[in-house]
Amino acid sequence: MSTRRSVVAAAALATVLGSLTLPGSASAASAANTRHVQKVGTGSYKVTGTGTGEPASINTEIPRDAGPEAAGLARTAKRPAGPHRSLAPARAASPSGASLTGGVIRNGPQLVTSFDGLTQRQQRTANNGNQFTLEPPDQALCAGGGHVVEAVNDAFRVYNADGTGQTGVVDLNTFFGYPPVIDRTTGVFGPELTDPVCLFDPSTHKFFLVVLTLDQTADGELTGGNHLDIAVASDPTGTWNIYRLDVTDDGSNGTPVHPHCPCIGDYPHIGVDAFGFYITTNEYSFFGTEYNSAQIYAFSKRALARGDADVLVTELDTPGADRGRNGFTVWPAQSPTVADYSYAQGGTEFFLSSNAAEEATGTKDYVSDSIVTWALTNSWSLDSASPSLGLSNTRVGVQRYSLPPAANQKSGPAPLRECLNDDPCATFILGAPDPFKPEALSPLDSNDTRMQQVTYAGGKLYGALDTAVSVGGATKAGIGWYIVRPSLRGSSVRADLAAQGQLGLAGNNLTYPAIGVNAAGKGVMAFTLVGDGYFPSAAYSAFDGRTGAGTIYLAKAGLGPQDGFSGYRAFNDPPRPRWGDYGATAVDGNNIWIASEYIGQTCTLAQYEATPFGSCGGTRTALANWGTRISLIKP
Repeated sequence: MSTRRSVVAAAALATVLGSLTLPGSASAASAANTRHVQKVGTGSYKVTGTGTGEPASINTEIPRDAGPEAAGLARTAKRPAGPHRSLAPARAASPSGASLTGGVIRNGPQLVTSFDGLTQRQQRTANNGNQFTLEPPDQALCAGGGHVVEAVNDAFRVYNADGTGQTGVVDLNTFFGYPPVIDRTTGVFGPELTDPVCLFDPSTHKFFLVVLTLDQTADGELTGGNHLDIAVASDPTGTWNIYRLDVTDDGSNGTPVHPHCPCIGDYPHIGVDAFGFYITTNEYSFFGTEYNSAQIYAFSKRALARGDADVLVTELDTPGADRGRNGFTVWPAQSPTVADYSYAQGGTEFFLSSNAAEEATGTKDYVSDSIVTWALTNSWSLDSASPSLGLSNTRVGVQRYSLPPAANQKSGPAPLRECLNDDPCATFILGAPDPFKPEALSPLDSNDTRMQQVTYAGGKLYGALDTAVSVGGATKAGIGWYIVRPSLRGSSVRADLAAQGQLGLAGNNLTYPAIGVNAAGKGVMAFTLVGDGYFPSAAYSAFDGRTGAGTIYLAKAGLGPQDGFSGYRAFNDPPRPRWGDYGATAVDGNNIWIASEYIGQTCTLAQYEATPFGSCGGTRTALANWGTRISLIKP
C-alpha cells in the first residue's frame, strides 16, 4: 500500500548533516512562582445537538478579536486591541541557502488506516450551531487504551482504534462548563476557547486535554482575563476532572506581576516526564504588542491523575535565558513509554526551542544557526509541598534556518472566491458587493520558525520546524528536523547534535511538521503538502531515529484549494490565509497516529449557491472549507 502512495522518491530531497555542538550556555530562569490551582468541576463527552451551519449575520459569523482564529472583521471601537499573537510575520527573510540532496533512506512505513477527522463544518454546527466560523483548526491528537482523541478550534471527538467515531462532535465550551461562545438566539457571548492540545500519559494511563480560554463580556468584548483549562480522564468518553490556571500574570489569583500585563498565555503545549506534567506558553501583553518570554508551568502529574481538589503549580519565566534572548515556544517533550523517561537529577523533563523569531531576538531577521535544548531537573519534588526545580539550557549549532515563504496553492474550484467576485452572491454574504474584487486565491500561511512537536525517546530529543529551503531552483517552505542527544553535568544541560536535515519537494511546500518516534527509534514525520502539484494534502515522511527523514508519502491527497475567509480581502486586508497552527503525532504501541490539516472537499459555485447556501452538499460552510486527516502508520 505504501509504495502505491509514495510521492516520487527522486523528487523528495533531504540532507543529513554531521554533528555540531556550540559551547554550553546553561542559564537559570528567574525566581519560580508556586501557587495553588483548584479543581473547578468535571466535563463529559456529551453531544448537545447539531445546527444547520447556514451563515448568520456577518457581524457574528467570525469572531472580531485579534486572536489566531479571528482574522476577519475589524474590531469595534470599544473592543480592546488584543494580544500580539504574531504567528506569521511579513515574509521578508532570505532563504536558508540550504543545498538539499539525497532521497530514500530506508523502506517506507505502512499506512495502516486513514480517515477524515473533524471538519470546519462539524466544528461550526456543533452545540446546535452556537459556534463561530474559525480558521485555522489547531489540531490536537492523542491516543491510548483503544481510543483516539482529536480536538480542534472549537470542538473535539473520540474515535475507536478502527477510526469509527464515538457518539458525535462535542463543542469545547460545553465540555469545559461554559456557555456557548455565541448564543444565536439571544446574541449573548461566552468565553472564547482556542489552541487545544492533548496527550496520553503512559505511566498514569490518563488523557490530558488543555485549552486557552479568553474571557468576554456578554456583548463580546475581551476583558483581558484568560486562563488555561486542564482536563484529565482515564476514559475520554467518560468524566474528566477540570482545573483552571490563571495566566494573566498581573498579580491576579496568585499570579506573579510581569511587565506589560495583563498578559495572554498564548500557544500552550504540553509534555510529561516521570513525575511532572508541563505546559508552556508564549506570554504577550494582552492589550499591547509587547512580548515577555516563554512561561513553563510544572505540576505533579500524579496529583492531577488522582483528581486532587487542590494541586500546586510552579511557574518559571525565561526572559533573556538564551544568552540574552527570550525563550520562545519552548516545547516540552513527550515520551512513548515509561522506560523513555529521564530519571537523572531527580527526574528531568527536556524541551526544545528555536531562536530566530522576533520574540527571541528583538529583530525581524528570522534567521538562526542554532536551536536551544532545555532541561528542568528535580521534577520528583513536584510531588512535595515545596517543589524545588532547576532550569538550564544550551545552544546546539545547526544548519541555518529562516522564515519560510507563504505556500502557494494549486489553482482549482474556489466557490467563496467566485462568490465574492459576483456582486449578487457577494451581497448575500456581505450585505454589499465586495469592494476588493477581484479576489484572488491566496497562498497559505506556512508558520514562522518556531519549534513544533518534541519527542524524547531512547535518550534522544526529536523536533522539527518550518524553514525556507532552496529546492528545484526556487525558495519554498520546507522543514528543518533535528535529533539531539541531551545530557546533564550536575544540574546543567549539555547537548550534542546526533543528526539534522532539511526536507523539501520541488515545486511544492511542506508545512507544520510533527515528529513521532516509538520506543524502538522508528518514527514518522507528518505535515501538510501543498503547491504546484498538490492541493493541501495530508502527507508524511519516513523518519529513522538514527538518520532522520526520507521519502515523502501521501496519507490523503487534497481535493481542492483552501477557500476560507482569512484568505480574502473582504474579510482581512491584507489577507492572511490561516493554516495549521500545528499538527500532531501520537505513539500507540509500535504504531504512530498522525494528524494534519488538509482540504477534503471540492465543489462548484453552482453547488455552493444551492440550498442550503454555502454547504456544497454538507461538505463545508459558506466561509471556510478546512478538514483534518487522521492516519495510523506502522513505521
